[in-house]
Amino acid sequence: MAKKEAVQEVEENAAEEKPKETTVEFLSSLAAVLVTGLFIIIFVMQAFEIPSSSMEHTLEIGDHVFVNRIQFAPKSSWVGPLLPYRDVHFRDIVVFLSPETPGLYVVKRVIGLPGDRIHLRNGVVYRNGVALDEPYIDHDHDRPDSYRNDFPAVPPPPDDINIWSNWAVDLPSHIQGDDIVVPPDHYFGMGDHRGVSLDSRYWGFIPRENVIGRPMFIYWSFKTPDDQYLKTEWSDRILFLGKVIIHFFDETRWGRTLQVVH
Repeated sequence: MAKKEAVQEVEENAAEEKPKETTVEFLSSLAAVLVTGLFIIIFVMQAFEIPSSSMEHTLEIGDHVFVNRIQFAPKSSWVGPLLPYRDVHFRDIVVFLSPETPGLYVVKRVIGLPGDRIHLRNGVVYRNGVALDEPYIDHDHDRPDSYRNDFPAVPPPPDDINIWSNWAVDLPSHIQGDDIVVPPDHYFGMGDHRGVSLDSRYWGFIPRENVIGRPMFIYWSFKTPDDQYLKTEWSDRILFLGKVIIHFFDETRWGRTLQVVH
């Protein structure tokens, strides 16, 4: 009995003698967590919201995704073996800075790699002479449009305001026979919602240095109006934030949560 009491007394003394975390130590630990989180957000992953319908139904308006910023980054010699670097592959979905509109993030699927020969006939994409099987395409807004559907055989219409003027001038220099040839360090991108997508047919190739990363998974999806991304006034943003708060549970697309993007 005495031995048991002695052991209990030793344990109580040890508990009493255990040093408590000081305020400085707590703040130091908190700072380390914040710095680590900031590093991940800036250099490893980036949150990105899908603003338009050009990638439906692979990615819906209002999908919030985490983008892997490391995978397509330039390889670093000192940490290269430790990180999953790789080149962009055919059919990869990529987030990139628009070559037409500075500061605008765009998401498309890579249909052509450097050196590939691309053309469309009746809306079907041919890559190096082979018609692509594209089960991911949404055809609900397909329409007769000779420039879109028979690219690049049909010249850009001069009255089409969606075609970047620089691209209309540069396009003929990349045509060989029936195809457009993707130049080195560039990609040809198209949207899965093919009938509404403004893509490489309209503003040209995606420069390699413009690629930000690859969407990994959807962490949240909320029903969002088609034109919400155009409403940049603070009043519009506050109104939409209020809608999110009120309708968080009934307008969140719970079935898309944690869905892998491919």
